[in-house]
Amino acid sequence: MLNSSIYDDLRQAAEVHRQVRKHAQTYIKPGIKLVDLCKRLEAKNRELLEAEGFKRGIAFPTGCSLNHVAAHYTPNYGDNTVLSQNDVMKIDFGSQINGRIIDCAFTVAFNPMFDNLLQTVKAATNAGIKAAGIDARLSEIGEVIQEVMEAGEVEINGKVFKIKCVANLNGHSIGPYQIHAGKTVPIVKRLEAVKMEEGEVYAIETFGSTGKGHVSEGGECSHYMKRFNAPNAPLRTPRAKKLLQFINREFSTLAFCRRWLDDGGEDKHLMALKSLCDAGVVDAYPPLLDVKGSYVAQYEHTLILRPTCKEVLSRGDDF
Repeated sequence: MLNSSIYDDLRQAAEVHRQVRKHAQTYIKPGIKLVDLCKRLEAKNRELLEAEGFKRGIAFPTGCSLNHVAAHYTPNYGDNTVLSQNDVMKIDFGSQINGRIIDCAFTVAFNPMFDNLLQTVKAATNAGIKAAGIDARLSEIGEVIQEVMEAGEVEINGKVFKIKCVANLNGHSIGPYQIHAGKTVPIVKRLEAVKMEEGEVYAIETFGSTGKGHVSEGGECSHYMKRFNAPNAPLRTPRAKKLLQFINREFSTLAFCRRWLDDGGEDKHLMALKSLCDAGVVDAYPPLLDVKGSYVAQYEHTLILRPTCKEVLSRGDDF
């Protein structure tokens, strides 16, 4: 049963998310270095959350995936990518208090030719939210999302593209300190009979693409996360043991990025991080890419299924 402190934690984390993204929308402009954007956003997130270890703070790295990159990209140090006028950027970040995570994302584009893409994906996410509820079948939510998404089209540089759902990306249930808690909310029609249940928290997110509508891993990895039920694997090197101690202390089972290891004094961590991945203690989450030259947009909200209603926790004036 959900007690009021869980609601309070979720609502407080959601209010921080709204304020952080409102602030971010004032400086996300062409010409900004993505690493500067992320550091500024994360600093405000920590400040408003009054961050304290993994008790309260950032829930996962700030995603700022561009164009055909759908998700799981944040710059590592040394990556000096700059935001340009014709980029389509997904800003995906999270806030958490006592492990209660708000996972919420929006898309930024400066060129009005992308407006239809953004509006279609936003409408698909809202359709998914509307279809969600206690006893709702996850497969039927996917069907509703797909119908809205695939009715959309966008003209880019004189060529018309049908907008496709990125079929192998999903929404998901969220648990305490667990961003993906076991249930997936498809964004295309599926056949399974799993239902939503009272008390569950979900991230409803959709991705629309002008490409294949299918992503695969590629590019330099920045995102990592300790396995929720990580094995007690024997670690061969003192360096790997030290890094794991740092991860346990700072992030527990929340996702982290290489920048945060550097910021915490754990530089020259690549080999130790690889050891932890090889031992099955930590998983790597490389960027997820559709075909080069395509554009992907994303919108996402976190909701909770209360006994008498669903509460879209992360909803704001902006979206």
